[in-house]
Formats: sequence, structure tokens, C-alpha cells
Amino acid sequence: MKLVVGLGNPGERYAETRHNIGFMTVLRLARDWNIPLKRKSYQGIFGVGRVDGEEAAFLLPQTFMNLSGASVGAAVAGLCLVAADLIVIHDDIDLPFGFLRIRPGGGHGGHNGLRHISRVLGSGEFARVRLGIGRPAEGEDVADYVLRGFSSSERKHLDFILETAARATAALVCRGIDKAMNEFSNCDMLKLI
Repeated sequence: MKLVVGLGNPGERYAETRHNIGFMTVLRLARDWNIPLKRKSYQGIFGVGRVDGEEAAFLLPQTFMNLSGASVGAAVAGLCLVAADLIVIHDDIDLPFGFLRIRPGGGHGGHNGLRHISRVLGSGEFARVRLGIGRPAEGEDVADYVLRGFSSSERKHLDFILETAARATAALVCRGIDKAMNEFSNCDMLKLI
């Protein structure tokens, strides 16, 4: 089983912000594969189902971004998984808007959600689906930027980006990291439209 986690912040206030693109992708993937996300478990919203025949669990931590590891760690322990069974989908300001990159592990790159997950698990060796949201303008506060909604021009492409990110995550669940990376990593999704 793979545990697919979308990072974000709970509540309507944050639902459509850049920081919640991980949540949005998991919601899209769950919808595409008819997996209900209705259970409250592991300090999050949780569901289990099959993605193209492969068993997968989906988790939206409700602990706020900086404490994501509490929810993820509880799910990993409760499902008797290891870090290598984990796929985390998250926003990345170091990638331009519309870029997707898959990585098998690594550091946190300044992302507080990844930092907390790595600390709780004692390992950063879990797969990541990094979704570019671009950098804030010179002098603009990073926290303000990631907690703001997408611009009108970005929103025109957001549905396609979420669809592509969901397909990339499904490939990761079903075909493994190498095949998913070959097909989707370093993908400029805006060039596919």
C-alpha cells in the first residue's frame, strides 16, 4: 500500500491558496478514482481505495502545514508502513508555476511541512510530487504569497495542472518512482496545454 498525502492547511480560508495545491491534487485524484475522503483519522481526513488496481490510502492532514508530521507519522505507524511507502504532494516556490518534478527523497528545501514530516519519521526518504507555484515578487513576504489565492491568469490553467499532477501521482502509485519520473518529472505542464 502507498500512502498519498496532500499538504495544505485546513479550513475554507486556505482552500484555494497556493500552499494548498497538495490538498487540491489529492482531492482530484480521490475524485478520479472514486475514493471517498470522509473518515476522520490520523489527525486528518482519510480514505482508502484502489488506483488502477493498486491499494492506496489518501490523507489530508488537518494539523496545519508546519505540523504535518504529526498526522503523517500517525498514519504511517497506524498503517504499518515505512517512509518509502509515502508519497507527499506539495507546493514548491523554487519551481515556476506549472512545473512538476518528482523526487525519490531528499531534504526539505525550506518547506516547513516536509521539514516536520522528515523530523517525525526520522527520514526524508519518501517520494515527493513537487508542484511549482513560482516565487513571490522581490521584497514580498513568502508567507503572504503562499497563503494567497492564485492569480486570474494562473486559475485558467489550474484545472489542467491538477489533472496532470493527479495522473503523475497515479503513475507513481501504480508503476513506481522510476517510470513516473521518466514520464512526468521536470514537466512544464503549461507547454502541454
